[in-house]
Amino acid sequence: MFPIDLRSDTVTHPTPEMREAMARASVGDDVYGEDPTVNALEALAAEMTGKETGLFVPSGTMGNLAAVLAHCGRGDEVILGTQSHTFLHEAGGISALGGVHSCQIPNQPDGTLALEDIRAAIRTEDIHHPVTRLLCLENTHNDCGGVPLSVEYTRAAAEIAHQHKMAVHLDGARLFNAAAALGVSAADLAAPVDSVTFCLSKGLCAPVGSVLCGSAEFIRGARRIRKQLGGGMRQAGVLAAAGMIALEKMSLRLEEDHRRARLLAEGLVSVPGLVLNKGMPLTNMVYLALTDDVPISAFAIADRLEKESILVGPLDARRLRLVTHYWIDDAAIQKTVAAFRSALTS
Repeated sequence: MFPIDLRSDTVTHPTPEMREAMARASVGDDVYGEDPTVNALEALAAEMTGKETGLFVPSGTMGNLAAVLAHCGRGDEVILGTQSHTFLHEAGGISALGGVHSCQIPNQPDGTLALEDIRAAIRTEDIHHPVTRLLCLENTHNDCGGVPLSVEYTRAAAEIAHQHKMAVHLDGARLFNAAAALGVSAADLAAPVDSVTFCLSKGLCAPVGSVLCGSAEFIRGARRIRKQLGGGMRQAGVLAAAGMIALEKMSLRLEEDHRRARLLAEGLVSVPGLVLNKGMPLTNMVYLALTDDVPISAFAIADRLEKESILVGPLDARRLRLVTHYWIDDAAIQKTVAAFRSALTS
């Protein structure tokens, strides 16, 4: 029996339909460009994001890294948020492996970067300065509560960058969650940017992989970087087959996860000692904080819940994150709320 695992949507298992598709996938050598299933996945991803072509990569972190390295040379500068995934959670790869300098500006509570802060961060032409080459945005924004960035905001930020001859990369790890929440297409959200990466292995349930999309010229450069990073895969159609199901079917059901996140949040705020740390969830992430009168830590609560086969993610001693996904149903939500109530009163 599987536990109720709310630590992240990265814990999703492939669906039975995905497993069947993986077993019968047509394959070839993808480094030679000969895997028909990978080629089909890249074409579908490009179509759904409104870009010219795509590149299948093992992870979102590699997709973001390849994008930054394809846009920037050593010593160039990228503007990104202080709470962005690339800055906080990707092991400093853009600096360690690409020699790319980062300029961090504060994320607003809604995940955006203030337009005036973007303008102020762009370097002037000066021999002492790195060249500001790239702006990175994130949608949905993980550490800001899984909030979606609107088409209008993305367009406004991209216009500033493009006026200064900069490129824009969108870390769209949960791009399809953003599209579902806003009632627009992934292509609408990606239209203002030069490149976008999204994950197949989170709420879309595929076991492995992300896709980086952009112009044909950009992807040619990113493909070489993928090889340098060790991401050139061979008979990867076995993985891409699950990605096809993810895009064709799983991307259409994400509002179910959002509904369950709201249901979970509504249940948990009725438990004394819990408050919503980031407000009512807009997508599939619920951020909780303990009130000052709760005598135990978030880690202790997580330990108590684990004894009930419920896994949650403590962020620190007073905060937790819970993420809904395909393998969390209404009964799991009810059991989780009841377990929190018990953990806080026992």
